[in-house]
Amino acid sequence: MLKRIYELVMEEHFEQNRQMLFLVGPRQVGKTTASLEVTAAHANHFYFNWDIQTDRLKILEGADAIAHAIQLHHLHSSMPMVVFDELHKYPKWKIFLKGFFDKYEKQVQILVTGSARLDVYKAGGDSLMGRYFPYRLHPLSVAEIANPTLRETELSPIPYEIKKEDFDALFEFGGFPEPFVKRTSQFYTRWKRLRTQQLFQEDLRDLTRIHELGQIETLAELLKLQAGQLTQYTELAKKVNVSVDTIRRWLKTLKSFYYCFSIKPWSKNISRSLLKEPKIYLWDWSLIDDLGARRENFIASHLLKAVHFWTDRGLGDYDLYFLRDKEKREVDFLVTKNNHPWFLVEVKSSENKGISPSLFYYKEATLAEFALQVVFDKKYVDKNCFISSDPTVVPVTTFLSQLI
Repeated sequence: MLKRIYELVMEEHFEQNRQMLFLVGPRQVGKTTASLEVTAAHANHFYFNWDIQTDRLKILEGADAIAHAIQLHHLHSSMPMVVFDELHKYPKWKIFLKGFFDKYEKQVQILVTGSARLDVYKAGGDSLMGRYFPYRLHPLSVAEIANPTLRETELSPIPYEIKKEDFDALFEFGGFPEPFVKRTSQFYTRWKRLRTQQLFQEDLRDLTRIHELGQIETLAELLKLQAGQLTQYTELAKKVNVSVDTIRRWLKTLKSFYYCFSIKPWSKNISRSLLKEPKIYLWDWSLIDDLGARRENFIASHLLKAVHFWTDRGLGDYDLYFLRDKEKREVDFLVTKNNHPWFLVEVKSSENKGISPSLFYYKEATLAEFALQVVFDKKYVDKNCFISSDPTVVPVTTFLSQLI
């Protein structure tokens, strides 16, 4: 059984907090499995899935019906734990949870999962405010495979070597648990096709008002070819044959279903910086055919996982940007901590051409603490990447093993 670090996070949450736990992330990333692993350790655990008819009927009956089903009016040796899976498909899920939590919060621990739409908790006037903590579950990563331990610092002070066959499988088949574990092209091809059908023929159809599913699937295909590039809304609109506003709306929808994500340019203290166009990346880097683009997306996904993980655990406020100015000086990624530049990352296939001059330029311009040029053809080095303040060439396996 593949142990996920998120299981440790969920256990930590319920030991320390009264709030509900919201576990969100892409379809088939392992939310249900991780939830059941955590709840199974509790003597009294219950599971309700909106997609199961009998469970749906019970949820529709309301909070008291659920309380009766899990016997909250009985004396228990330990507090019961209940999982509500795919609850976002219920239009009134927020009202249901508010009523259930407000009445029974001292008698039960609540875990809610969703592959979309739970991001509405960010909206203003949230009726659930103060009643939950969100955690974003990402695909597997180098550090989670090599050393799935929970620590109180963001970065591991020492690296951990990942097996070559594990790294190769992660890069080729992606970080979703099933294809990574199976690591065969035949299984991966079938899994990818079915997952695509579920997203575009079920989730988008059932949970949005979008009728042009063929065109939004065309947009998704185009994004595979543009990973790591500036988002050209006008060009995408022409190719899909819709308006620019529609492209912007559909991109927002694809982000909410964890198909893609975007990072913005960092502009503070950067003269002549680009101010608008973000870069687009995919949650599943294995969908990208171009090797250079896949490598950049691979790093982007690892960094996004790290900033989400650190933020969700309450270690600070972290974010991910890129740097580019009108002179076309560019660094692929900037990680910020509490809105201050922390470390720069430039991605290269090899170290043949030396360190990028832009890394030196932006290290001085941003006053970031670290500047790292991450290369794919350099073998693992058993030494902390984050010790020198000078721009440094580091192996991809060493660097990623010190994240999450």
